[in-house]
Amino acid sequence: MQLNEISEVLNRPISRELLARDLTRLAYVAKDGTPRNVPVAFAWNGSEIVMCTAKNAPKLAGLRTNPTVALTIDTEVHPPKILLIRGRAELDYVDGIPEEYLQTTSSYEMTPEQRVEWEVEVRSLYADGMVRIVVTPTWVKLIDFETTLPSAVEELVRRRQERQHG
Repeated sequence: MQLNEISEVLNRPISRELLARDLTRLAYVAKDGTPRNVPVAFAWNGSEIVMCTAKNAPKLAGLRTNPTVALTIDTEVHPPKILLIRGRAELDYVDGIPEEYLQTTSSYEMTPEQRVEWEVEVRSLYADGMVRIVVTPTWVKLIDFETTLPSAVEELVRRRQERQHG
């Protein structure tokens, strides 16, 4: 997919709405070669998906071995809106708490006092820093079931039309 095609899809209003959500599902291949799919808080900075994790997270070994990932950001309503993203994960080991981690948790329902307590706890827990998992999209697809469909459904629609007009 060309960069301009990726930008066009990611700049659609529905894509921007999905990129403002709290969670993505990160699919990757674990160190033992088996697939994993985990929900992760994320931030979109306009060109990259940034997820943050502990420096001892098991997913890091798999991502170092095979950085190819797939992300799904979707809604829980019918019809669902789904943004599919593929790319390569770059691991950025940082001291302290990345700003993206604090940003991704900003929508959590907490009182100001709870937020202060939570942040103290986070800074204590991740005293040795965190890892930013940065994914630049290399392929994207938006499915809204109104203007876009999954490719298999598109194929079935095409076949049905051929049978009916055939």
